[in-house]
Amino acid sequence: MKIILASKSPRRRELMDLLNINYEVMVSNVNELLEDDLSMEEQAKNLAFIKARAVFDKTSGDRIIIGADTLVYKGKKKLGKPNNKENAVKMLNELKNSSHKVCTGIAILVESSNTYNEFLDYSISNVHIKDMSKNEIDQWISTGKAFDKAGAYAIQDEFGKFIDHIDGNYYSIVGLPIDKVYDIIKNFINDF
Repeated sequence: MKIILASKSPRRRELMDLLNINYEVMVSNVNELLEDDLSMEEQAKNLAFIKARAVFDKTSGDRIIIGADTLVYKGKKKLGKPNNKENAVKMLNELKNSSHKVCTGIAILVESSNTYNEFLDYSISNVHIKDMSKNEIDQWISTGKAFDKAGAYAIQDEFGKFIDHIDGNYYSIVGLPIDKVYDIIKNFINDF
């Protein structure tokens, strides 16, 4: 059975590699619009589904399509990917010396022997970031790695030195709860 990751994220590819399975990547290129009336969990699952469905509709045959979306929330405020340095500085100043939530939604769409199944789930983690000086924030932003990540940081990069602790799933914070993905797809693959 063909397995397709519907994501352009290099971090999600690295996490999929940990599953030790053959898969391919097909970018969904969908517009990631948020819906005002959805909770954080429903929002993440919905965006993951939209990505997976776009790729599912472009493919055929027996296949597993995996979509994911990661959202960062400080209270009720969603922190997306910063579009400039000032925005990144503002986000990191909001996150430093406090905790926030990271929610990763997954959508796994399966067609097997003309039977369709869909699985939607999410994982929420709390991330506690230490206090950071203006210089430390500027140094991190100068790496250029803050701009393609929700919340302007990446736990798996050198930013990890500012993480005090997490409550939840590390891999979900990176972008894909591989435990949940594995539990679903192992039921459709003979190689596990």
